[in-house]
Amino acid sequence: MTFSRTHIILFSIATLLLVPFVAMQFSSEVQWSAFDFLVAGILLSALGFSIDLVLKKSKNFQKRLFWVLTLIGLFVLLWAEIAVGIFGSPIAGT
Repeated sequence: MTFSRTHIILFSIATLLLVPFVAMQFSSEVQWSAFDFLVAGILLSALGFSIDLVLKKSKNFQKRLFWVLTLIGLFVLLWAEIAVGIFGSPIAGT
């Protein structure tokens, strides 16, 4: 059985989302709602499929590296803003 890139991305996202789900079973400090899982799934999907698009379209290694690192950086900034509000924008989760 061969898996497509889409299957690998979706499996990776599901695996990453299992981390907070399992942590919720053992700690009261992790409290995610269904909406939190939905937002995290959307963000991780956008990151995964964007990286996949960059890897498909760009042939130059330096351009690939630049765009992948840029996407990861933007993802981390957005994730941090949603989680703790480092910029104090209206989307902050605090």
